Amino acid sequence: MSIEKNIQTVRDFFAAMGRGDKERLLALSAEDIEWIIPGENWPLAGTHRGHPGLEDLLQKASEAMETSFTKPPEFVAQGDRVMVIGVATGKVKATNKPWEDNWVFAITVRNGKLTHIREYVDTQALARASELDARVKY
Repeated sequence: MSIEKNIQTVRDFFAAMGRGDKERLLALSAEDIEWIIPGENWPLAGTHRGHPGLEDLLQKASEAMETSFTKPPEFVAQGDRVMVIGVATGKVKATNKPWEDNWVFAITVRNGKLTHIREYVDTQALARASELDARVKY
């Protein structure tokens, strides 16, 4: 596929994420997609594989976080690789703590489907927002 078509596929994926359109996200993803989110001590970190892993990640994300993008992301592409650069803000629902994240997604697109995503995120900000206050009594 052309670079322009790869960028459009990734734009469509991000638009579907913004709408919470799970069916469209799955249609744009390869059956064996791999989505890697580095980090520890926050709910979305890990390697998520295949459509079941993608569905699980999307479910966890909607349960754990509120997210909004502060400006439209920037797309940079070469061959089958598309880099998406952006800023997001939100809060972790369990702690009600806000976060701001400057991120980059490195995405591989093959045959019109996303096959690999690696997020480069501010894991420190997300881990801090996920920490429960030790002074809170339950």
